[in-house]
Amino acid sequence: MKTFSKSVSISSQLKRYYSTNSTHKPISVILSSLSTVKPSIYQNPILQSPIYNQSNLQDVLKHAIFQLPTSENHQKTYLSSELDEINMLLKLKNQPLSALEYYESAQKQTEFKFNVDSLCVLIHILMGFDVDRNNLRKLVGIEQCPDAITMINCLIDTGKRFNFAIDSRVFHYLLICYASARRINDAISCFNWMVENDMNVCLLHVNFLLKMLVRMNSVKLAWELYDRLCGGGVFGDCETIRLMMRSCLKEGKPGQAVEVFRKAKERGLVLDACLYGCGVGAFSKKGDVNGACELLREMKEKDWVPSQGTFTEVIIACVKDRNMVEALRLRDEMVSCGKPMNLVVATSLIKGYCVSGDLESALSLFNNMNEARLSPNKVTFAVLIDGCCSMGKIEKGYELYDQMIKKGIAPSVFNVNSLIKGFLNDRSLGKAYEQLNKASESDLADVSSYNILISWLCCNNKVGEAQQLWDKMVNRGIKPTLVSYNHLLLGYCREGNVVMADKVYVEMLDKDLKPNAITFTILMDAYFKKGEVKKAFGLYDDMVSCKVAGTPHTYNTIICGLCKDGQTSQALDKLETFINERNFTPSTKTYNSIIDGFVREGDMDSALSVYNELTEKGLSPNVVTYTVLFNGFYKINNVDRALEIQNEMKNKGLELDVTAYGSLIDGFCKRKDMGSANRLFNELLDKGLSPNKYIYNSMISGYRDLSNMEAALSFHEKMIEQGISCDAKTYTTLIDGLLKEGKLNMASDLYTEMLSKGIQPDAVTYTVLVNGLCKKHQLENARELFNEMEEKGLSRNSFVYNALIFGYFRQGNLPEAFRLFDEMLERGLSLDRITFDSLVNGNLIREDTSEVAFA
Repeated sequence: MKTFSKSVSISSQLKRYYSTNSTHKPISVILSSLSTVKPSIYQNPILQSPIYNQSNLQDVLKHAIFQLPTSENHQKTYLSSELDEINMLLKLKNQPLSALEYYESAQKQTEFKFNVDSLCVLIHILMGFDVDRNNLRKLVGIEQCPDAITMINCLIDTGKRFNFAIDSRVFHYLLICYASARRINDAISCFNWMVENDMNVCLLHVNFLLKMLVRMNSVKLAWELYDRLCGGGVFGDCETIRLMMRSCLKEGKPGQAVEVFRKAKERGLVLDACLYGCGVGAFSKKGDVNGACELLREMKEKDWVPSQGTFTEVIIACVKDRNMVEALRLRDEMVSCGKPMNLVVATSLIKGYCVSGDLESALSLFNNMNEARLSPNKVTFAVLIDGCCSMGKIEKGYELYDQMIKKGIAPSVFNVNSLIKGFLNDRSLGKAYEQLNKASESDLADVSSYNILISWLCCNNKVGEAQQLWDKMVNRGIKPTLVSYNHLLLGYCREGNVVMADKVYVEMLDKDLKPNAITFTILMDAYFKKGEVKKAFGLYDDMVSCKVAGTPHTYNTIICGLCKDGQTSQALDKLETFINERNFTPSTKTYNSIIDGFVREGDMDSALSVYNELTEKGLSPNVVTYTVLFNGFYKINNVDRALEIQNEMKNKGLELDVTAYGSLIDGFCKRKDMGSANRLFNELLDKGLSPNKYIYNSMISGYRDLSNMEAALSFHEKMIEQGISCDAKTYTTLIDGLLKEGKLNMASDLYTEMLSKGIQPDAVTYTVLVNGLCKKHQLENARELFNEMEEKGLSRNSFVYNALIFGYFRQGNLPEAFRLFDEMLERGLSLDRITFDSLVNGNLIREDTSEVAFA
């Protein structure tokens, strides 16, 4: 087994030599006294000839080729200049500093030609003395110096020919020289050669090489070298382990660094304080707060005081782990150990307070920083400003922003973005615009600033305004990013404007921006909602051809889209394909979509089969799962099974949330079971939950269907009292119910209230109004609304045409009735049975038979 020595004893012959001999002679003196040097067995015979003198030496050497006497099998021919160098070095064999000075002087000569043998002779000479070898390291590092194997062979060769002892220190030194010169491949070749030739390798030198590799980010090479060490049964010392841990941390692999530390500890290596500190850092970066704190405890038991940096790393880890109690305890322990709290710790604790929602403590710590002689920097201000804005304290955030500027700290785009988000959270759209404009004028705003506002506008159904801001951004010379395009795409898709979404998508491609999985998923979802399944799958094929990997959301979108399109069996097949070909792991949400699809199709057997598959795969059904099954059984009037499902859910400890309550309430309302709907509504209130507008709309629709407008209007009043915004559906449902009861004035008042709140009527609202007015023989008002639909770009459906045609027929205005009938056919719409019967057969139908159906 190879061995790796801890250290190498360096000879002190040089010190003894100069303590007993004369002062070091300069090279000029040595050259001038060359003729007095005692001949050696390698002395050139020409130098002893009568024609030799110092003046004509160079001419003689230029034209002569010498062959030094060598041992058998080591014949080598030299040019005169090469021989001159070697002879001179050999004469200075016992004067290493003079030999080095001569070699360096020779290099400066214009006619100097690099001679590897001369360098090797010099290395042999210097190895015998304790000299400063930094200059020689530079020589090994020069470009002319050959590779490691050539140097090794030459060192062996010159050693044999000139009677130098082959000392392992020569090769250790060569390794260090190559590593210092950053000739890493040569250093590793030297290391490998020494191992292969059973030569003791100094661990100190190995660590030096590892250190250079890590410093140069050659982590892979470092691990190859370390593995070779371990393969020889040598696992290194504390410095070796620290270097390997450092290499892991540089690559962002704290978990691997922790394993290196643990294995060293398990092997019985006596760890020093420095390595413990490195271990604490590795555990902290991994997020293993308990492991880091355990190491700190062990350090305390060994009477070691962790450094300020070590404490800081653990405190930061605790804050990230949202363990403020431990973070504050460690802060106090650090201070008690004589390590004052630094700015990094203070800023980290402020962030921890903000994340945990304790803004008061964050501000208190910030205000007390002066007592700890700490001055907040831009990071401290950024953390606190963002915390204030996130927690609805936008005024305080803006105050800190001004304070930062007064301190001479230049604001950044991060600060600007925090304020913009704060104003938007506060619903202060005007101030958000103002902040963005100020930042743009100061060149502080970038595309991310605009993206925040564009995203908010798109999510709040203000896509037109988002498009205007987009144009303003482009005019300022700021290029939209893929994120920008995705926000705008989502906005258009949410409002159902797939045509504009397509235009944005094409523009994005023209700008050479590569769509990602989010882009494709947004568009596919829009096409599925439009029922254009073929186009949705066309986009999926494009995504695959572009080699864009789908996300779980992508695959869930496709499965959900197929289920809502009535293709649940195909969705189940797609799920198998995604699992086998795309490494997709289905979630409870995935199976919920399929269960819901089968429930919609009335196939409860298949729905239960998928439910069983969900549980067999170890997934847990959630509230949505049980709610869908409950509605399914209730839909087919299997009330007993529905109640079993509800009880099973309760037995599993699942609590209904607002969404689940809304789904159940809506199901009861659609079945006109308002008693059960009211019971659930009150249960929701008793649990401290707040019903949303969707639940209120369900209750209003349910009572409308029972012609109980008094109860429907009471729920509308409750909505207003609770500060819940009504939408177009709320008003449309109430107006429809009032018109059916003949309460035209009340319906008109609600329509006026709807418009005054800025709620725009949709196609369903207009259909309800036209139908109601026609029934009350107000054809002129109905016709105005009918024309208004066209002006607003709303699609006039068969319901509104039928209502108007029937109204004109009943009035006796047959020409207008038939004109609308022709227009209706041109648009590809069809008459309903009642209208057709009236026009063709001339039958008069009772006024209350024509109704409008809407969602």
